[in-house]
Amino acid sequence: MDRLCCFNSNYSPFAGGNSSYGSGKGRSHQGPVKFGYSLVKGRANHPMEDFHVAKFVETRGHELGLFAIYDGHLGDSVPAYLQKHLFSNILKEAKFWTDTTRSIAKAYETTDQAILSHTPDLGRGGSTAVTAILVNGEKLWMANVGDSRGVLSKGGRAIQMTTDHEPNTERGSIENRGGFVSNMPGDVPRVNGQLAVSRAFGDKSLKSHLRSDPDIRYADIDYDTDLLVLASDGLWKVMGNQEAVDIARKFKDPQRAAKQLTSEALDRDSKDDISCIVVRFKV
Repeated sequence: MDRLCCFNSNYSPFAGGNSSYGSGKGRSHQGPVKFGYSLVKGRANHPMEDFHVAKFVETRGHELGLFAIYDGHLGDSVPAYLQKHLFSNILKEAKFWTDTTRSIAKAYETTDQAILSHTPDLGRGGSTAVTAILVNGEKLWMANVGDSRGVLSKGGRAIQMTTDHEPNTERGSIENRGGFVSNMPGDVPRVNGQLAVSRAFGDKSLKSHLRSDPDIRYADIDYDTDLLVLASDGLWKVMGNQEAVDIARKFKDPQRAAKQLTSEALDRDSKDDISCIVVRFKV
């Protein structure tokens, strides 16, 4: 994710997450679900700004799969903060187990407020987010702000589980908040000529014109569900949903699938940071 800027981002004391490039894998302790991830730095002249979460945790007798891509702009401090705090804030919500959708929405809001309260050290930058919470390998909640995307595959058919929050599609909301959408400079629609997404965490200077509430969707993981792909827009700018699913399904090892997807995006000349997580539900 890019945002036009007139200064270089510096190290923030709120950073310190793990944005290291490379790949890895893991698996459920209770079932056949496996995951793999791959992160590749883009060609832009700034440090890696994509962060991820991919792990299984056990709590209250349940196993949770926690997966996320955070695509930062104007530095890495906001995505690093999200990596450390967003899932814990969601799970701390009192009604997480009884009203999961509402709990996710509330935690997104409180996390954004916490980021903004740290300004100027943290809040001047921003980040997209796409998060997935898998409960006992059977129930899936997905949420996003910005243009990082989650795509589910059922029987090989790609189903987009998130909404790309782009300035052109949410122009009315931006203008109602006193902002504007401009393609100048360049040819990409941007909020106030700066930010290429209409919802984001942080971005204090634009926050009065932006939203940070997520779109949230639920899905049952049934016999027909084979895999899930989460990725930053460095992948989706050069690859369609069905293409990504078709490539990922060729590999039983989700780490190899994720590495192939990021490699293919590079071959297609994607210049942004490219981050991808593949969750495979079947052996």
